Amino acid sequence: MKKILLAFDGSHFSEGAIEFANRLNKINPVLLTGAFLPQTDLANLWSYSGGGLVGHEFIPLVEPGDADIVQKNIKRFESYCASNEIEFRVHKDYFDFALPELKKETRFADLMIISSETFYKSAGTDEPNDYLKEALHGVECPVIVVPEKFEYPVNNILAYDGSESSVYAIKQFAYLLPELTGNETTLVYIKESEEGLPDESNIEELAARHYSHLTIFRFDADRKRYFNNWLLEKKGAILVSGAFGRSGFSRLFHKSFAANVIRDHQVPVFIAHK
Repeated sequence: MKKILLAFDGSHFSEGAIEFANRLNKINPVLLTGAFLPQTDLANLWSYSGGGLVGHEFIPLVEPGDADIVQKNIKRFESYCASNEIEFRVHKDYFDFALPELKKETRFADLMIISSETFYKSAGTDEPNDYLKEALHGVECPVIVVPEKFEYPVNNILAYDGSESSVYAIKQFAYLLPELTGNETTLVYIKESEEGLPDESNIEELAARHYSHLTIFRFDADRKRYFNNWLLEKKGAILVSGAFGRSGFSRLFHKSFAANVIRDHQVPVFIAHK
């Protein structure tokens, strides 16, 4: 049984995230832990420890009106889990629960599911917003970023560039979600030069052991202009991506690769990094 952490911005409830968790539970039962986060000071997302923030005297708390919304969302979460026969837990200490605590929670989870649309959607117009970006590179377990409306995956798209992080993500997806490894799977690599598939024999040996319907595809078109369109042609796709550590995270978002997929809110994205 996997422990899955479901993270909510406390005032917003993600139907997409909890539905994805429910679909996983129907195949293999999971323990679902709901975490409901308040608004925090964005400038110091990961900097407090226990009692205070660097450069600030307190952690901003949920306003009383918002606290009522959080409580309603917790009840909604509990009712959904009970009616769908999902074993669950709730982190109720949401007044002091900020992103640094979310990081600690992920240390003790197999997988986190988070909404690409509702997670701190009021934080700004940039997508993914800064809260979501910080959550993606700060967590200590793999993450699935889910749009509110999605098709359950029947096509795995493994993004590969020869890097350690891309191989790690491919392995983690297979280890954590073996129920999806029988899907049609495309290992796609981006044309960066005239060279072929990096470490071709090694990645073929590894991927073919885990994914029974594997195709290897070199994407020759301009990824910024055409990758999303190509991805959306794959019915029920999920993108598997690594490189969301501090340096890789910045590089990938600068290249507008996975960020564009998350921004368009149409395809779930599985992200894993050490």
